[in-house]
Order: sequence, then structure tokens, then C-alpha cells
Amino acid sequence: MGNETTAVLGMDVAGLTPVMRQYRAAKDAHPDALVFFRLGDFYELFFEDAVVAARELQLTLTSRDKTKTVPMCGVPYHAAEGYLQKLLRKGYKIALCEQMEDPKQTKTIVRREVTRVLTPGTALDPALGAEQSNYLASIVVTGSGAGSVCGLALLDLSTGEFRATEFAGVGAWAQLVDELGRVRPVELLYGQGLLGGVNLAGEATEEASAGVEGIRTKTPLEEWVFTAEYAVPLLRNHFKVHSLDGMGLGGHDAAGVAAGALLHYMRATKQGGLEHVDGLRFYERSNSLELDAVSVRNLELIEPLFSGESSQTTLFYTLDACCTPMGKRLLRATLLRPSCDRTEIELRLEAVAEATGDLRRREGLRRGMDGVLDLERLLGRVALDSAGPREVLALAATLGCLPGLLGALKEFDAQRWASLMNGFDAMEDLHEMIVRTIADEPPVSLADGGAIRAGIDAELDELRELSRSGRQALAAIEERERTRTGIGSLKVRFNNVFGYYLEVTKANAKAVPANYERKQTLVNAERFTTPELKEYETKILTAQERSAEIERRLFAELRRQLLDAAGRMRETARRVAEVDLLACFAHLATLRGWVQPEVDESGVLEFIQARHPVVERRLEESGGGRFVPNSAHLDADAGPAVLLITGPNMGGKSTYLRQAALLVVMAQCGCFVPAERMRLGLVDRIYTRIGASDNVARGRSTFMVEMTETAAILNTATSRSLVLLDEMGRGTATYDGLSLAWATVEYLHDRIGARTLFATHYHELTLLADRLERLKNLRVTVKETAGGIVFLHTVEAGPASKSYGIEVARLAGLPTGVIARAREVLKVHERTETQQVREASPVATQQLQLTMFTPLSQRIVDRLGEVDVDGLTPREALNLLAELQRELKG
Repeated sequence: MGNETTAVLGMDVAGLTPVMRQYRAAKDAHPDALVFFRLGDFYELFFEDAVVAARELQLTLTSRDKTKTVPMCGVPYHAAEGYLQKLLRKGYKIALCEQMEDPKQTKTIVRREVTRVLTPGTALDPALGAEQSNYLASIVVTGSGAGSVCGLALLDLSTGEFRATEFAGVGAWAQLVDELGRVRPVELLYGQGLLGGVNLAGEATEEASAGVEGIRTKTPLEEWVFTAEYAVPLLRNHFKVHSLDGMGLGGHDAAGVAAGALLHYMRATKQGGLEHVDGLRFYERSNSLELDAVSVRNLELIEPLFSGESSQTTLFYTLDACCTPMGKRLLRATLLRPSCDRTEIELRLEAVAEATGDLRRREGLRRGMDGVLDLERLLGRVALDSAGPREVLALAATLGCLPGLLGALKEFDAQRWASLMNGFDAMEDLHEMIVRTIADEPPVSLADGGAIRAGIDAELDELRELSRSGRQALAAIEERERTRTGIGSLKVRFNNVFGYYLEVTKANAKAVPANYERKQTLVNAERFTTPELKEYETKILTAQERSAEIERRLFAELRRQLLDAAGRMRETARRVAEVDLLACFAHLATLRGWVQPEVDESGVLEFIQARHPVVERRLEESGGGRFVPNSAHLDADAGPAVLLITGPNMGGKSTYLRQAALLVVMAQCGCFVPAERMRLGLVDRIYTRIGASDNVARGRSTFMVEMTETAAILNTATSRSLVLLDEMGRGTATYDGLSLAWATVEYLHDRIGARTLFATHYHELTLLADRLERLKNLRVTVKETAGGIVFLHTVEAGPASKSYGIEVARLAGLPTGVIARAREVLKVHERTETQQVREASPVATQQLQLTMFTPLSQRIVDRLGEVDVDGLTPREALNLLAELQRELKG
């Protein structure tokens, strides 16, 4: 099929029909898109496009000619939206080739043109969640090696959000890739050759390509698009400014070029005037708490760790009590970029505290957002000319809620609430303009008629009245002419050839008035017309077309007025989003008993009787019991800075680590936290190394991925960072892993000084507490019973001496024979280790006496440590020894 298609496309244009020549021109102009070619009531696809569409959409593949050399399939024009979205979600691009003339009004072939190119990054997907963004990304690299600069621009066309950033120096490309992994755009624009064939910022080409492999749709553009001479003037012209410095792009040429290339792509794909894209913001990752893609995934901030799992495992789900789509998107964005500005955080916390303390005012504020729809996306649909009358009326309904929301906002006194209230534009003029123009119950499509309210345009009202009363008016003319002429059988009739006419029988022909104009003579009748009937005929026949024309004009005028106020609407949407977010935080704090964290510039991270917000909610919803709270204290300045956590699998080590990170994220978002008390010295970045994963496509084993992530931590963490390391070194041989883990703990303690939670099964690491003064041992507790072990999920001071791995395996359901054999093998290793301890030097013995192979349980060690040897009588000492021996044998 592919060879036949190529052969047909290579035919001389003269060998194609006029319609197929039109198709050929459209396909030549958009070779990387599926061309949806409008033919009457269908979109048709031909050649290879038809083969692809039939396969992806499960359509029947037919042929346009008898030789079957022109494959063809199609979808109904009025039902095309679902098919288009399915292809877009699969990463395809689509060129819509529309009929530019009414087939009824032309005697030649209908003119057709590509009116818009849909891509995953430019299409408005109705299935897109209210909290989700649909980012189109553009990247550019200037310089090389240490002098390289990577620019990144992001645009969500559905909301008009437009921002850019850049990364410089060694590691710039890695930072760019990490940001792409965190933002997860649906489409990526880049210069031809950037991802293949040349070195990129001093890195191997295959590494550069692999870094963006997770983005399904990648669109190369000509290199000249990514030049400052072309891209920057595009931005200045669009925003009507002389300089981009006011948008923060001064000195950031790479970011400006990436943004300009994005704007070029919008125009090349014919996305309209883009009036809602009214601003560009430069952002620095360092201005917020940095969370790399790995940490966002490991902490399950937005999406569950494993695909297919419920979103209930995410922090976003736990915190999402927002009332508006704008608030939901702001919550998502805030979780990905918590603030690092102490003043900003404290202003949010103050506002949340005021709302938390007053049920009436808080609920009044939240009720004020009832009925507020997605203001940003409704504006986006208006700007992209895809909003029908009902969407515009929905926009009016949202605007109608704003005065009430402003009234509820005035009830609050906190500085943040006041700043949101001052300058809050309720846009009552726009609301009035829409409801004055659009009918109360408009049709879905403007083409259906009846969208414009009566009384707006006198001619439109007359035409509508003419259409509604056409039969009555014709009947009135007929009755009047019968009376005037005395011809009782006179009739007003209509046909497609003559239009409206008066028919009189032959017998009454002599009574016909002189002003009647003969049109046709029949055997038994004569047909006439009058100037009045001609005029009326013209009005009736053109009334519907003229009505539609007037409605289109009035709707376009309304659309233009709304777009002139796009900046006002976007600013109001921003304020509504923040009001919603703060009210959401206050609602959750009251509902779940959360407390206000204390934020300062110290090196402290302390939480007392804190709970994991996600796990706690899931336990409540499932009726699975109460979450066991725990506490922690770290201090990067005075110690302990490193908490070394040991204990069995399933004991709660990973939950404890994630809990600490989520509390930090919540606090720096301005949210209250689930704890009795929390004090937080601001964190600049959170690092996580949790779980095991590989990347076979890039030739990386589980251990290589683990080491790569650990290297990123050790090379970039600061004393203000929070580091979470869980089971490091388990992907290699025991002593290799132990050695790496040991050295990593020392490096974090001695060189970096970051607040660190390090969970491990290498019990040998607990010896580090004797030589690292700012390291503290913690253990998760279990209770040993005759029937096995019980997890207490409590974290307490001290090292654990056993991993209880075999007991956990038994609980998991391993066969009894396997468990029994494992215990036998464990005893052999324990005896071997004991023998090695006896033969070792005194220093070595001291170092190895608490290794993971020691048979003593922690409980026995603790009892010996508590005994007052000098106070024991000989009998009491013998009794104690016998009791401990019986426990060991048991």
C-alpha cells in the first residue's frame, strides 16, 4: 500500500481530478499532518492518511477509484470532534481543509483551504481535566559546553498561560530535561538537528534524544525560527512592546527565542489572533522549592507512582477541595512549585488562619464561588473562535457570580485577602453586555439561528418575524387580493422555478387587475406576480440567510468586545484561583484538625505527633483504622542533621520519609499541616531516592538509575535541602552496597550538612552514630509474639538489630518449606558471623558486634543496658541470665 500511495502522490498533477489536485496541494503544504478534506457532509482522507486513520479509528478503508490505487476513508463532518480528539491523543497532527464557498452558490469547483492545523499542543481537548494543563513546549540551545544556555518556553493555549525560563553552564541540558519531566508537555518544538546528528551542549546526541523520549509528539522546525533576529521581534509585535525587559526576559535571550518560536508555531498552524495570550512571564526554578521529576514522582504529588493506581494515593487528591477549575490548576501548580519566600508563605498562612477561625465567613466565601466555571478556558475558546452561544452564556453566568464573591471577600481583614480584594474587577459591564445580546436559551451552534436576543437589531427582528409569520402573511395577501379582485378561487402558490405567484383560473382571467404581471400560462390557469409579492418573495427567500449573516456579525462584535477585555478577565481569574486555594486550605484545616506551621530561616525541621496526610485520609475513607503519628527533629545548624532509620520491611520507614517531605511541601505552599506542632526552617530543594526502577531503553540497570539519582543529590544539595534516601545500595553486592551507603552518609554529614532521613537495612550503619556527632539512630518498632511479629508503626530513638525479613516473607504467603529453609540458612550465616567476631581483633569486634547477623534481639540488648549490675545479688544475676537464655532458645 505504501508503494502504491507514493506512486500516486508522485503522479503528474494533470493526471488527477480537480478535487484531488486540491487535496494534493493541501498535503504538500502539510506533509506531517493527516489532511481531513471536507467533501460535502464528510471529512475524507486519502492515500497513506486514509490507511493510518482507518487503522487508528477502526474505520472501513475503501477506494476512490476502481483500480483501488487511492485508499479512502471518512467521518461525518458533524461528528468529527470525537475522531479528531482520538487521533490527537495518539500524538497525530491534523490539517483541516475546509470548503471556503457555499456549493449552492458556485457553478465551479468549490474552493478549499487548510484553515487550521490541530496538534496535541494546540488543540482544545474537551476531555482535559479541570486541574490539568496542556503544555506546548519549545526548547533552544545556544553555545556549547560550559558556555551553553538552554531556553525553554511553555504555553497552555487553553488558558493563555505563557512562561519561559533558561538554564546555563555545565549540566544545563540535564536541568532542562528534568524541568520537561516535571512539567510533562504534550508536544515539543525544537530546531532541526538539535536532537540528532550534532553534539548538544557538549553532550552525546543519543543522550540528548533520550532525555525527551517521554514526550510523544516532537515537532522539528527550521533553524531560522530559533534565531533572536526572527523570534524576539515576533514577541514584541504580539505584545505591542518595545522591549521584553518588563516581562523579565532582559538578558535571557535563549528564553526569548524559545518563546518566539512558540508564537511562530501558533501562527503557522493558524490558531487565530491569540488575544488571550496577553503576557509572558520569566520564571526561575530557584525562586521556589525545587522538586525534580524524580521527587515529584516518588512523593506522588500529582500522579500515583504506578500507572493504573487510583489518584487517591496523591497529595493533590488529598488537598483538592477547590471550588473552581482555576483553583484546582493553581493547587497543582503550587504543589509542583512551593514557595521559598518566607514573607509570601506567612501571608498565605495568615489568610488561612483567619478563614479557619470563622465558619460563617469561610463558607460564605466558598459559596460565593458556586457557579463559577472555567473563566480562563471559556476565554480561550472565545479567543480561538471555538466558543458557541452557549459557551458565551456560560461565561456570562460565571461573571454574574463575581459581585457576590467580591462581597464575601470584603468580610476578611488579613493582608493577603485585602490585596486580592483591592482592584478585584467583577466585570459587571461584560456580564450585562452578554446577557443583553445572547438569548436566554441559545442553540448549540450559531448556525442554528436564534442565538441573538430579540430587540438588539431591528432588521433581524423583522426577518425573524417574517420567517415565523410567512404563511400567515401569504394567507393575508391571498385573502386581500380575493376581496379586491372578486376572484374567490385566487391562490398564492410557490415553486422553485417561479418562486411565489398568484394563480387564477382561465374563467376569471378577465377580472385580473392591470397591475398583475403575467409569468406563465397554463391550460386551465394563469400565473401572475406583483411588485409587492416580488419584494415579499425576496424577503422570505433571503430572510434565513440574512438572519444568519446578522447574527454572525453581532456575535463577532460581542466576541471582539470580550477579547478587548481579555486582560481583565485573566487577572480576575488569577485572583479567583488564589481566593479558592486559600479558602480550600482553610476548609481542610478545619475539617481535619490541621495546625499552622511555624516558618523561619533556621536549619530546623521539627514536627510533633505528625501524620501522613494521604495515608491518614485513605485510612479514614476505607475504615482501616487510625494513623499512628510520629515526631522528628532535625537541625542543619546544631544537629542532629541526619536521622538513620532502621527496622523491618512494612514497618513504616518509607511512609515516615515521605511524610516528612509532604509536610514541608504543604507548609511552603501556605497550607496547614496534620501535626500537633511543626517548625520549619525553609527548604530550598527536596531530593528523594526511593524505590527501585530501571531504564532498559537507555541501557540503565536498577542500580545504575539508583546511583545516577544519588549522584545528582550529592552534587547539587545544599545545607538548606531535605534529602530522603531509602534502602540505598540494595541493587548490588552486599558489601559494595554497604560501603557506598556508608560513604554517602558520611558525605552528607561532613560535606553537605543537609537535613537527611536515611532509611536502611544495613544495620552496620548504625555504628556511625558513635563517630558522627550530628547523626541520630531511629528505629520503627515491632512486637514479637508467639504467632509472629506485629508492626507498631512507631518511630523511636535507637538502632534496630533485626530486619525480620523472614517474618515479613511469611506474612506475604511464601510456602512453609521456603520459610523453614530460610531460617536454617540464616542460622548458618549467624554462626559464621559469630565465629568471625570471635577471631577478629578487639577493635574489629567492637565494630562488628551489632551487625545485621547478630542473633541478639534488640529487646535483650535493651534489658542488659538497663540492668544495674552492681545492685544485683548473685541469685538475681543468675535468674536474669537464665531468663535471657530461655528467651534466646525460644
